[in-house]
This record gives sequence, C-alpha cells and structure tokens, in this order.
Amino acid sequence: MKRASFLSDNCPPMGIYETLYAFRDSFGQFMGSPGTHPWSQGFPLTTQLAGGPPLPGSVDVTWEDRFYPKAWGHPALRSAICEHYNNFYGSKIAPENVMVFGGGRPGIYAVLAFLKKHVEVRIGNVEWPAYLDILTQTQTSWRVVPFTRENGFHPPNSAYFDRTGLNDKTHLFPIISNPGNPTGHTRHGEELRELIELAEQPKNGILLDEAYEMFHASKGVSGLRYVKDLDNSNVFLSGACTKGLQSPGIRIGWIIASKKNIETLANFSSFGMGGVSHPSQLYAAQLLEPRRVAQARDSVERHYTMQRTRYGEAFRKLGLEVYTGDGGFYHWLALPDGLSADELNRRLFKHGAAILKGFDCDMARPHDKNPDYRSPYESFFRFSFGPLLPESFDSDIALLKRVLDEYRADAARR
Repeated sequence: MKRASFLSDNCPPMGIYETLYAFRDSFGQFMGSPGTHPWSQGFPLTTQLAGGPPLPGSVDVTWEDRFYPKAWGHPALRSAICEHYNNFYGSKIAPENVMVFGGGRPGIYAVLAFLKKHVEVRIGNVEWPAYLDILTQTQTSWRVVPFTRENGFHPPNSAYFDRTGLNDKTHLFPIISNPGNPTGHTRHGEELRELIELAEQPKNGILLDEAYEMFHASKGVSGLRYVKDLDNSNVFLSGACTKGLQSPGIRIGWIIASKKNIETLANFSSFGMGGVSHPSQLYAAQLLEPRRVAQARDSVERHYTMQRTRYGEAFRKLGLEVYTGDGGFYHWLALPDGLSADELNRRLFKHGAAILKGFDCDMARPHDKNPDYRSPYESFFRFSFGPLLPESFDSDIALLKRVLDEYRADAARR
C-alpha cells in the first residue's frame, strides 16, 4: 500500500535548478563539470582576480568556536559588517542593526515569513527566480511592476509605491535587487536616494537585495548611504559574501534593519535556525578587512565591466537584442527570429552549455507550471559571465554563434 506524503507537493525546485537538472538529464553530466559552459550559473570567479586581493586560505578555530553560535551572529563579524558600511557609505549602524544568516536567501526568506498580513509586496516583473518561490512558500501577497522594452526594464521608483486601488490599511514593501538580477539595471546616485526617501515614508518599506553591490562603476552601491532614520523605518538591506567577496561556498549573508526588526529575526534564529557556523563567520570577517575590501572593489569592478562590455558587443553582432544595465554580471537578452529560450537551451544542451530562461525570471508566472500560461519573456534569457574566465570568451561566442546559425538554417528549410 502506497502511503501519501506528509509534506506539501507545492515545492518544485527553483527555476535555475530546473535548468540544471534538465541539463544533467540531457548531457549526462552536471553543469560545471569539465567541458561544460556554465552560462546559467549565478556565481563569480572564486580565484584571485587581476589586481585583486588573495582569498584567505584558512581560518583559525578555537575551543570557543565549537560552542553554539549566537543567534544574531558572531560579534566580530557583526562589527566588521558595521565598519564596512559605516566607512564606505557614511552610515551609522550598530551591531544591533545586523543579523547574520547562512547566506543571502535565508535572510530574505525570514523577512518575508514575518511580514504582517496588511503588507503587500511589490516586485518587478523580471527578477531573481528564487523570489517567486520564497513569496509563494511564505504565502506573501504581491503584485508585479511592469518590466518591458518600452520602459527599458527599469521602471521608475514611483511605480513600486503606486497606491491605486489600495485601501488605507495596506502598506507597501518593494523587493528590488540592485544591481538587478537578471537585468543588470542599477539604481544609484539621485535615483537611489529617491527610492530610499519613498521607502522611509509612512506605510512604506523596502527590501533591497544588494548581493551585487560591488559590480558597478561606482565600485559599491548601497541604499544605506541615503537612509536617514533606520531605527524608525522598515528598510531592510540584504548583503552577502557570495558575489563581490567571491565566497559563495561559505554561506554567509546578513540583513541590516532597525534594531526592533533585527530582534524579531534573532528570536526566530533562536528556534528556527540556531545561528550560523562560527568558522564561516570568522572567514567572512577576514574577507571584510577594510584594505582588502577596497582592493576587491577595484578589481571586481574592472574585471566585470570589461566582461560585460565585450560580451555585449559580441551579442549585438550575433543579432541578439541587448537590454542589460550597467551592473551585475549578467546580460539580459532577447532572441531573434521566433526562437524561444526553451528551444535555445535544448540546442545548447547538446554542446554542454545552458542559459537561464526568461520565463524562470517572470514574477507573474504561476508557481504550479500552468501549461496555458504564456510569459512575455519566452524569447528572453539571462547569460551569466560571472564564473567565466577571460580566455573562454572566444569559444563562448563561437559556440553560441554555431547554435544560432544551426537554428536559422533549420528554420530556412522548414
């Protein structure tokens, strides 16, 4: 007799992992194996960049580090995070404004899990796939903000706080990745100042995901620079060691917010998380040494701006439409000639490559894979140059050109 599962069936893998599993089933190896092309992968190089600081090779662990960790984070790391933002962005946060998590997404999940019912999330129509899964699993109420060719996939700040049709009880809470994943569009300078001013107004808040903080010409873009009264706001900032600090494997992220909101998250950790690995937190504190970070900012910006520029130029020559902003390490692209991203992946899989389909970044798509839903982004895709070595450029472009030429030849024969 087959017994029914006690767990919910409404928990499919995130869109990126669906691509990885489909690739494995088609190609017979996992993405990242020798000979594969990880264009779908959202991680940076984890080796020393030209002109960049070396990555620490070890961390000292004492008998104290084998105790249970503190629910809100190691004091040394919380202090290092404060120093990082206060020195670079002129903020005045204290350790009590910082909560450490096992990566960026657990912090984002925890914030959404504790949102009150009268809070409505606003999120761009094109965003990081995991947001959809987190919003669904936490049963959060959300509406999408249009991302279109016409608005350049970069709607104005006001679109996230539009109260048309809302009653007076509803509070608004945008979620924005900045620089954007997958589009690379970045709010900085006066535009970012305006966004934070809106977020600090009564009945408003924001969750600003700054995982790609260092991947911009400013060499560091954070909304914390413009926050006037963090402890009397519902501004939440998510950061991590994953991208600019080149260490996704240590799984260290953090949330910066008012002391009251951090207290709530720490209480959750006391029963729902149990703190975060001390060795990982100590490694993160080494990464945040101020002189090291200053050097990393320069090398990360220089390397990834070079990659963004040359891949963008090559993509245009291939006949792709490029809608990428000036941050992050992705290109947001539209395919020509009626080719869908799904069909492109099927063809790429044969050659050991894969991209992330635009469909998976659509925050309006149904979580239950309704086959009747037609996404406006079926011909769009995200190309990641994050993990690519500079010397792979020629072979990357040659392979993509080959697949596009094969498709066009097949279409001409039909």
